[in-house]
Amino acid sequence: MSSKNSFYVTTPIYYVNDKPHIGHAYTTILADVVTRYQREFGRETFFLTGTDEHGQKVQQSADQRGISPQEHCDDMVVHFKDAWEKLNIRYDKFIRTTEVFHKKAVQEVLQDLWQKGEIYENEYGGFYCVGCERFYTEKELENGNCPQHQKPPEYIKEKNYFFKMSKYQEWLVRYIHENPDFIRPEHRKNEVLGFLKQPLEDLCISRPKSRLSWGVELPFDTDYVTYVWFDALLNYVTGVGYRQNEQDFKKWWPADYHLIGKDIVTTHCVYWPTMLQAAGIPLPKTIFAHGWWMMDKAKMSKSLKNIVSPLDLIGSYGVDAVRYYLIRDMMLGNDANFTEELFITRYNSELANDFGNLANRVSTLIRKNYDNKIPVLTDPQDEENKIISLGRALGATVQKHVDNLDLNKATDAVIDFIRAINKYLEIRQPWKLVREDKEKTGTVLYVAAEGLRLAANLFHPLMPGKCDELIRAFPVVNPVEKYQWGQLLSGHVLGEFSTLFPRIEASKKEPMPEPKKSEDKAEDLVDFDDFLKLKFKTAKVLTAEKIEGADKLLKITVDAGSEQRQLVAGIARHYAPEEIVGKNVVIVANLKPAKIRGIESQGMILAASHKKELAVLTPDREIKPGAKVS
Repeated sequence: MSSKNSFYVTTPIYYVNDKPHIGHAYTTILADVVTRYQREFGRETFFLTGTDEHGQKVQQSADQRGISPQEHCDDMVVHFKDAWEKLNIRYDKFIRTTEVFHKKAVQEVLQDLWQKGEIYENEYGGFYCVGCERFYTEKELENGNCPQHQKPPEYIKEKNYFFKMSKYQEWLVRYIHENPDFIRPEHRKNEVLGFLKQPLEDLCISRPKSRLSWGVELPFDTDYVTYVWFDALLNYVTGVGYRQNEQDFKKWWPADYHLIGKDIVTTHCVYWPTMLQAAGIPLPKTIFAHGWWMMDKAKMSKSLKNIVSPLDLIGSYGVDAVRYYLIRDMMLGNDANFTEELFITRYNSELANDFGNLANRVSTLIRKNYDNKIPVLTDPQDEENKIISLGRALGATVQKHVDNLDLNKATDAVIDFIRAINKYLEIRQPWKLVREDKEKTGTVLYVAAEGLRLAANLFHPLMPGKCDELIRAFPVVNPVEKYQWGQLLSGHVLGEFSTLFPRIEASKKEPMPEPKKSEDKAEDLVDFDDFLKLKFKTAKVLTAEKIEGADKLLKITVDAGSEQRQLVAGIARHYAPEEIVGKNVVIVANLKPAKIRGIESQGMILAASHKKELAVLTPDREIKPGAKVS
């Protein structure tokens, strides 16, 4: 990462013939999250995205619709702009390759390269894939098919113009070795170096208008338009002022990160740097190729009808949850598998249980016991100092991971901190401590609330909507020092915020047969075969509330591992709702649901009682919800 105080990130520009899918959304959310972090770290930022609007596929689609290619592009670009708005993506510029300033700059570069002898005319025969809009050599084909579309390309022979890409092969290999961060991750760099071990051919950069008219016209031969990739790649420099505003261009270029998918590595890591070198333009600092989102371990594609729409997801689960999941579940550089079940599991485990539950616990206890005002921190002990120490180091840890594009590690660090606070509350038990020592309880709740505020700020780039709501509720000393520990203002009112992440009901539940009833008394022996029919699981209590008109009963929601259960438990005289929340308990998981006071109970919590005392059974160490009890 450069020491300069500006930060420039780009996404690929997306082809207008498709509506945005989860792959487009992922790259763009990734760029948005990274940009938001860098801005909050104090750097001036620029985020460029846009659409690629020239080429054969656009012309064919427009012809099929009976409209002009420009009208077709104008219709399709709306889908991308609308999706990015709904996904809370805040780019600085949305570039379209049909814009006049871009086309003019492309023509100027072409003219310069022609005059310098970097472009020449020749007859060429090659295998052309319309879907990729590029020629393939025979060695690049897979069993005679395009490697991307698995269809045989068309063999075309015609006069064209060529860029002398081959002359830059040795220079490019040397540059990659001398600049280890230029191509990331490492296995993509090795892939490019492997490609460059074979002779690099010159690049055909024109298409005759007799075959394709929708493109940027060659300034030195008006019977041709330029190859769509030569046009599209230049967006990264024209989007920040190249050939228009030299001051802006010098401010932002070279780019800190080009974020791309692994399917366009060759164009970005071979074509693009040789074009820049020939044009005398510095190279970007890092080209980072992430993996694909898979569906059941198969690449999403129209033919398989397994493309996930990000807009459908946010309609079901909310924009912040979708942003979180996409960043959380892909280790940059590797593929990631998407299923709705995985999404729900991650959501319930980390957003509902860990983050949302912490916010609910802390706010409920402050509102109930401290007149809705932030309590005072006094005389912190070892347990408090552990959380304080973690909190003081957290901002620097997250920044280090973000600067290295380890977004999943940054997210891990915040989630681990939230879990540490939840565990701390289990140790201190402020719902009990408040009955004995309100001052000590105030210290516990201050530490937990300050940790929650810090976590919300560090999660803000991922989930700006929900975290904005939470951050606004906390009165602070200095909003600028948002990542510093100790900003919370004691004695000031805690603002209102809604339930951050309500749990998602699992769509499928395991069968819960009703065990055979015994006619004997509860203390009598039961048949061993009947006992074996009972299934016991660990579960974590997520919410608890008293049932109106029933002094003994609590309505409880638990995380049972693969699902959420609602239970009615007769423990209200022994446990306050806030006291039972967060506890790990044991439940009977396969009882037939029963209605108690009109409320469905999907199982039972195990408890031990003696005379007037009652205690729920809990594991003696941390174990994940849903673990089998045997």
